[in-house]
Amino acid sequence: MKKTTLTAILFTVLINVQLNAQEIKVASIEAFNAAVKSVKPGEVIILKNGVWKDVKLNAGGFGTEDAPIIIKAETPGEVIISGNSTLNIYGEHVIVSGLWFKDGTSTYKSVVQFRKNSKEFANNCRFTNSTISYYKVAEGIKDHWVDIWGKNNRVDHNNFTGKVSPGTTLVVWLKGEEHTENNHRIDNNLFGARPELGVNGGETIRIGTSANSKKSSNTLVERNVFAGCDGEIEIISNKSGNNVFRDNLFIGSKGSLTLRHGDNALVERNVFLGNGLSKTGGIRVINSGHIIRNNLMIGLQGDGYRGPIVLMNGVPNSPLNRYEQVTNVDIQNNTIINSGPISFGEGKDEEKSLAPKNVNFSNNLVFNNTAQKNVLILDENTDVNFNSNYLDALGTSENGFSATKVSWKEIGTVPVPTKENPDLLKATKNNLSFSEDITKTKRVVFNVGAFNLDAKKLPKALSLRAGTGWKPNIVAPIVKPKDIVVEPGIETLRKAIDKASAGSKIILKTGEYVLEKTIKISKNIIIEGDKGGASILTSKENLDKPLTYFFRVNEGFKLNLHNLILDGEASSPKYAIVSPDKKENGLYSVFVDNVIFKNFTNTDGGSIFKAYNGTKADTLSFVNTRFENSYRGLNLSYDKDEVGFYNANTIILKNSVFKDIEEAAINYIRNTPTVELPGGKLVIENCVFSNVYNQEKGYTIRANGIHIVEISNTVFVDSYRVETPVSLKGSNHFIKNSLFHDAGFPKISKNAKETALLYKNPKWEDNLLFIPSKKSVLLKENNDTGVQIGLQY
Repeated sequence: MKKTTLTAILFTVLINVQLNAQEIKVASIEAFNAAVKSVKPGEVIILKNGVWKDVKLNAGGFGTEDAPIIIKAETPGEVIISGNSTLNIYGEHVIVSGLWFKDGTSTYKSVVQFRKNSKEFANNCRFTNSTISYYKVAEGIKDHWVDIWGKNNRVDHNNFTGKVSPGTTLVVWLKGEEHTENNHRIDNNLFGARPELGVNGGETIRIGTSANSKKSSNTLVERNVFAGCDGEIEIISNKSGNNVFRDNLFIGSKGSLTLRHGDNALVERNVFLGNGLSKTGGIRVINSGHIIRNNLMIGLQGDGYRGPIVLMNGVPNSPLNRYEQVTNVDIQNNTIINSGPISFGEGKDEEKSLAPKNVNFSNNLVFNNTAQKNVLILDENTDVNFNSNYLDALGTSENGFSATKVSWKEIGTVPVPTKENPDLLKATKNNLSFSEDITKTKRVVFNVGAFNLDAKKLPKALSLRAGTGWKPNIVAPIVKPKDIVVEPGIETLRKAIDKASAGSKIILKTGEYVLEKTIKISKNIIIEGDKGGASILTSKENLDKPLTYFFRVNEGFKLNLHNLILDGEASSPKYAIVSPDKKENGLYSVFVDNVIFKNFTNTDGGSIFKAYNGTKADTLSFVNTRFENSYRGLNLSYDKDEVGFYNANTIILKNSVFKDIEEAAINYIRNTPTVELPGGKLVIENCVFSNVYNQEKGYTIRANGIHIVEISNTVFVDSYRVETPVSLKGSNHFIKNSLFHDAGFPKISKNAKETALLYKNPKWEDNLLFIPSKKSVLLKENNDTGVQIGLQY
């Protein structure tokens, strides 16, 4: 991004004010407090360079517009605020500048807040040229880095990077009339990496709350950069009225600008660059009266709630904290390139039954070089007026769009339509006629899309100067994983996972661990039960809304489960473990050892493990594990219609049991013209499959199209109705040293191999634990294979 000098552009006002101002230099919190008590308009308090630890900076006073009170670092970036510290800005016309908050161990709920207490607020104040990086809070605190109260305040040219604790990074509050119609300005800030939180409360900016969402805020959010802001689905959560979001850059951030509550937002001239990352989204729309125009979206790979433009369905007579119907919204002159589908009526269900109404969707341009659906109308009652929208994409035409072939040029790496696009001149002037395009250049000829045809310059969002005038050398702290011992109880496991660092081991004592909500795994973690006892995970009984799953493993992370029992009897959850959400294609892994999964009997598509469409595991490993009394085992079949795709690179099953499974134990599919093409591997060793899919057309293992299937030393029993428990096709498929009894016969074709298969009664000493008797053919001394068949004890 283009850099300009601090003295030339950023802080001219500060410098001019300081020319004739009295300067007061302080080197301690005591000296600072004394200076603040007597500070006068136009005076400057300078904090001496160094580390200011465990300080409460009450930066207050009553300046004027022409003579503000300035509190600044001796050298920007060299005044370090650390430890248990906080900054309160309050009064009138107070400017705080040049601080760096890091190495925090705070017990405060705000790092910076625009008030001193519940009665003394800030008006016409400013926090600028400062950094907050990886500032930690004490365990159990949900903090915000910046809380804005009062009116006419500004937060600008700051760097906010590395918030890992629960709580929104920056909040605008509207509780009380002294905070409404506030005209705050949030501009030219760099909002840096915020890792996925795994729960709500990971927004980067929130303006208002659901309770105050009918109030007008009039907050301006402009020229900010949001880079790697993955905290949650809402990067910005608009929860009040009459706010403006313009000229912002969202780059590689896994979420969207969400108009969650409140009316009459203006969203214009923003640029969203997904960089091809999954979950990257654009603008999600709820409520009424919004204008969304002249935005550019490239490479956004989110879909559903995270699509490039998403209009939600609403709830009849919606309470403030739910979903109001989308009405009277104008969406015009946006350009969407190589991104996920635009969605109308998203979230439709029995509760969200009100389709978008009276929506003007005009002059928008979509290009996609991948064959996919680009427009989804999910509620047939959607009331959208489509005018002069154009689509250049592979495949068939889409609702509301006319097909065209766009001629492009590039400014840098940004594609811009040339003058050689006659179709794009067929624009419609509705009740909104824009005088400028995304670059703020006058529209002499009105055309489709965000750019004037043959535009000569980039949008401001791609050339703005955001962040501090000095360069902070931000280094993410190294957090050493540690063991966390957890007591049985309701939600104790979730709380332990929330506070655990990546790589930590969570140790569960003997007892019952009850879940009231699903758990999303967004860090590499080990959950280990009591090997000598019984650590049982279950859901709470009589939940109003039963859990969909116990664990979701998000992309990029590994979940290890050891020595546990996962019991689905209470409230009938559909799944024990699921993949990332659909189309989130970053690799993840699950490693399970000595775990019992039982009673996952939900027949509404349920299974013990489910892979969603478009997701891919690197490794799914189940060792010394039992799957019992459940509807389905491992289900990785939802991409069966997509050629070439498969949901896991490798599945490993060793020394494990599937018993009393109503349908398939394993359903692992790839749609491929030939199984000889590399893709997918299934390894099964020393396992037992007993009473699995016991129907004439049932099957125990389905691995259609998987490149490598290796089955060895395994027992298939007590599925007497099944004719073909497994079908192996291809030169990289084999089954050897395995036994079938009352379980049909394997089908071998297309150069697959079978070796030393037995069709005899296994003769159990214990047919629950599958321990063979002394005369069992499973024992290597009683067969010609030279190996133990079945479980190894």
